Amino acid sequence: MSDAVDELDSPSSALTRGDLLKRGTAAAFAVGMFGGLAEKSFGFAGPLQFAKKQLAGELRIMQWAHFVPAYDQWLDNVYVKRWGEANDVEVKIDHINNALLYSTGAAQVAAQSGHDLFWFISPPSTFQKQVIPLNDIVQEVTKKLGPMAKVARKSTYNPRTKQFYGFPDDYAPDPVQYRRSFLQEVGGSLRTWDDLRRAAPKLKAIGHPVGLGMSNEIDSNMLLTSLLYCYGGFIQNEENRIVIGQGSNRRGAIEALQVMRDIYRNGMSDEVFAWTAASNNQAFLAGRLSVALNAISIARSAEDSGNTALSDDTWLASIPRGPVMRMGNEHVMGVFVIWKFAKNKEAAKKYLVDQMLNYREHFVRSKYYNFPGWTGAIKGGFPAIRKLSAQDPHKPRGKYTVLTTIAEKYTTNPGFPGNTTPVIDEIFNTYLIPQMFAEVAQGKATPAEAVSGFARKANALYRKWRNQGLV
Repeated sequence: MSDAVDELDSPSSALTRGDLLKRGTAAAFAVGMFGGLAEKSFGFAGPLQFAKKQLAGELRIMQWAHFVPAYDQWLDNVYVKRWGEANDVEVKIDHINNALLYSTGAAQVAAQSGHDLFWFISPPSTFQKQVIPLNDIVQEVTKKLGPMAKVARKSTYNPRTKQFYGFPDDYAPDPVQYRRSFLQEVGGSLRTWDDLRRAAPKLKAIGHPVGLGMSNEIDSNMLLTSLLYCYGGFIQNEENRIVIGQGSNRRGAIEALQVMRDIYRNGMSDEVFAWTAASNNQAFLAGRLSVALNAISIARSAEDSGNTALSDDTWLASIPRGPVMRMGNEHVMGVFVIWKFAKNKEAAKKYLVDQMLNYREHFVRSKYYNFPGWTGAIKGGFPAIRKLSAQDPHKPRGKYTVLTTIAEKYTTNPGFPGNTTPVIDEIFNTYLIPQMFAEVAQGKATPAEAVSGFARKANALYRKWRNQGLV
């Protein structure tokens, strides 16, 4: 039928204070409310009475509410308690909706107060001047586990400053999730983007449209940037200079915009312009969608629902191939930073190192969602990861082995083939990419006009961050 079936069958911030205040308005409330949310904080109460006195004090961690809720339950109530007892540290984790992470981080920087460890859902390179470099612990982990995954290095290393500003804890491959019976019914394929374009109107005609977001949220960001890669519409080059308005990059971006416009007009509904990060999950689980790009939260939620007709019919595949390549962004790049104003930097560093050196349980407890930033964190690397995922009992048997293929071959960082620079981070967090695609899909701009407008904005951001010495 397609490659999908074949794969399954094969075994301190440079932001100004004004920027922070504008972006952190909603987050200021979020930060202020944490102290009053006891149910969002896990750890220990009362005096420390642990036997080993390696460290001391309290370690406060902020991260998202995981799309696999069982992982957070284990992390909060088992893992951090175990680590805290071993290190004489009271660990408290606050969880927040992923859409609030960036603005909450901005609010903490504006206040110069907050958590010791702050986890972001995508590489937060705009905050580089407000965090401590982590070259020391990156080197320590690399000596023990071997090289960092390329996607992790490109996401957290600044070649201009020669610093790792963040610690790449985990990333999630971004598979296509599709209803196999619907694709079979229309004789459709997911081998290439052009195949999906041809199948889209047929899928919509049987009442199951394609679900590819063009909204101001991370799923749309990751998907649409990946589509640009597949058509050779690269935003920047390997030297991190903006090139999307030039030559083959411009032509590739225009073609990608045309493809998405066709898929939308013939095979989707206008709900995709107002989606949140949870919307494609919800629509797929309700039985409406035929195809979506997302981390495995869709498939896992289908299994947890007990709806075996849905879960057994939910298959995974690599991103479709374009005329230039088959390549996608990670769906989530979990990056920890340690603020300069953190109160317990030493405990924060040790927590990061210890977690990476013992990552196998995190991978398993996240139901294969969290791939480690160092592949060697799971002994045996990708072959061992493939073997672990093959043991999953859900139908079709072996469905999760494709994640290893995606992670090895088809996963890269925002900003590919360059690094995830502050320019790319700001493009992501102002949602310029989904806005460009939405303008074209809705007929508000031609593909050529949209690419020209995007290139002007990207070049302005490049000049801004170059003046601040970060690109």
